Amino acid sequence: MKRIIAIVMVLATVFAFAACGNKTEEVQGDLTVGNTLLKDFEERAENESAIEIAQALVENEVINFMGGAMEVEEGYLTGFGDVEITGFEEGAMFSPMIGTIPFVGYVFTLAEDADKEAFVDTLKANADLRWNICTEAEEMVTGIKENKVFFVMSPMEFEQAEEN
Repeated sequence: MKRIIAIVMVLATVFAFAACGNKTEEVQGDLTVGNTLLKDFEERAENESAIEIAQALVENEVINFMGGAMEVEEGYLTGFGDVEITGFEEGAMFSPMIGTIPFVGYVFTLAEDADKEAFVDTLKANADLRWNICTEAEEMVTGIKENKVFFVMSPMEFEQAEEN
């Protein structure tokens, strides 16, 4: 009888998992975490401030951690070592509450006449995918929409937690 119950429980778990599917794949399709967030950023960039965009991005379904967003000022920013990041009017960072997850993202608002490509080149040249010491991000994704810049270092995907 115990074997039958065990088999029924295993089958129920398998069918439940199959019915629910993998949320990350549904949200992302063929997109990585960074590119999924970039797409979300591009849809919001025209009408929202940097902090509003960052708060929305950290709540995107592709994110599987508890995160937060905060405004940042010019200077030393997480992920860029000992280089000061300057040249933006408004900045916001979004990241996990737990520092062991290799993820950090930024949204910057630049002056209308700013050289946006040069700003992005500065970010890329000074970003360190291993800023987190014990973990390493797998990708760096950047984007520009109007006078806003998107930057993220993240895993390519978040693995789904296994249920016991």
